[in-house]
Amino acid sequence: MLLTAAVGAGGWMLYDGTRTSHPPQPSAVDAFSAPAGGTARPPVDVSGNTPAHHKPTPLPYSVPVRLRIPTISLNAPLVELGLDGSGQLQVPDNHNRNLAGWYSGGVAPGAAGNAIIDGHVDTKQGPAVFFLLGALHKGDTIEVDRKDGRAALFAVDAIEVYAKDAFPSAQVYGPTTDPELRLITCGGGYTVRTGYLGNVVLYAHLIGSKPV
Repeated sequence: MLLTAAVGAGGWMLYDGTRTSHPPQPSAVDAFSAPAGGTARPPVDVSGNTPAHHKPTPLPYSVPVRLRIPTISLNAPLVELGLDGSGQLQVPDNHNRNLAGWYSGGVAPGAAGNAIIDGHVDTKQGPAVFFLLGALHKGDTIEVDRKDGRAALFAVDAIEVYAKDAFPSAQVYGPTTDPELRLITCGGGYTVRTGYLGNVVLYAHLIGSKPV
């Protein structure tokens, strides 16, 4: 069954009662198809599997407990998420802005397949865990701590922005042969009437592991 995007619906950029702040949007050169003169992405096959390079051995299944992204000083605990009554991916509690969620009905980060983590870009109280996700670039490193005492290490392949009515569920949520990771949040513009107009999706592949 394919999931549908539900991350960040109803999020607001108004906080502290008076001021607004816009989350950084991904650079066009960090998308899968960079513009002329931009940085070309590594080759990716049509199934969305890991780019053609040395592939580390997938890790065994282990529940993830923490997400770290050093480039943007992100260090957040992970909670387990499922699907809501309409089959949409649940989102973490918005009362804790530094909290991300792992879809526990799918693959564990580091294991063979496509692991899904989502989080809010902001809440009414201010910027949230994935506020700076759009500031990342290809090659940046993501670490996911696991209960088995190892951290799965991923490298960013691309960051894409999709309109909510054109969200590519099969590409984002579909199975992969190699150990991959998707981080998902809201983005793609904002209006007071509708909230965020789209979703930001980060694609990454496993590059190794280390002791936590």
